[in-house]
Amino acid sequence: MEQNAQPVFGIEKLYVKDLSLEVPNAPEIFLERDQPQIEIQLNTGGRGVGEGVFEVVLTVTVTAKMGEKTVFLVEVGQAGIFRIQNVPEEQLEPLIAVACPNILFPYAREAVSDAVSRAGFQPIVLQPVNFESMYMQRLQQQAETGAPAEAPIQ
Repeated sequence: MEQNAQPVFGIEKLYVKDLSLEVPNAPEIFLERDQPQIEIQLNTGGRGVGEGVFEVVLTVTVTAKMGEKTVFLVEVGQAGIFRIQNVPEEQLEPLIAVACPNILFPYAREAVSDAVSRAGFQPIVLQPVNFESMYMQRLQQQAETGAPAEAPIQ
């Protein structure tokens, strides 16, 4: 490989890897008039699947509750296969932890909204997420606890 080879960052494929929807208290829950409390969790992870090829998965879990009753639960694993080559090692993790989830997020947001609508509820529109800030927070927590850095690359 040439030392001055140009960095490559490209999208090979975007796809929904996992999608689940639960409405455990239907049909009675549709008779409720209260607004549910919405909780959103985000997780990202990546792994190498070949020379310079990585799969990154952004998992979005949305739980709506009224008191102790679950109104609905949606989980979307939005994935992408990315070609990342000729990138310095120290830049690889930020690309996988920040750049890739930024690309995947709009697709995950659409899948969540569509699933919630199909379940008979008002669509949930997820607010933009700062993946860089999440990544920096994780690095800071690891530095404070002295834990080894959890590289999202396997």
